[in-house]
Amino acid sequence: MSKRLEMLEQVLAKGSTDPFHHYARAMELRSIGRREDAIDAFSAVAERFADYVPTYLMAAQLADELSRRELARDFCRRGIELATRKRDAHALSELQTFLQTLG
Repeated sequence: MSKRLEMLEQVLAKGSTDPFHHYARAMELRSIGRREDAIDAFSAVAERFADYVPTYLMAAQLADELSRRELARDFCRRGIELATRKRDAHALSELQTFLQTLG
């Protein structure tokens, strides 16, 4: 286990409700090659912190890497809806572009 993952696990065990901590854990899992655990972690972030915009593009990209195209499209669609509501033009553009690459 990486030191960063270990630290994040400790923060979460203490009951952190900061979506960034949960998102960072998912990103760390991905970066150390635990992609299945990472996609589960991204899904949990999207469920628990549905308004955390960064989750959706990263989750979609990982789902695509895992050849889970329908899940990737779902993350994109949910992210597009959220980015539109939040008027986050940058995230909206990235998500729309990535969705187009999924076909």
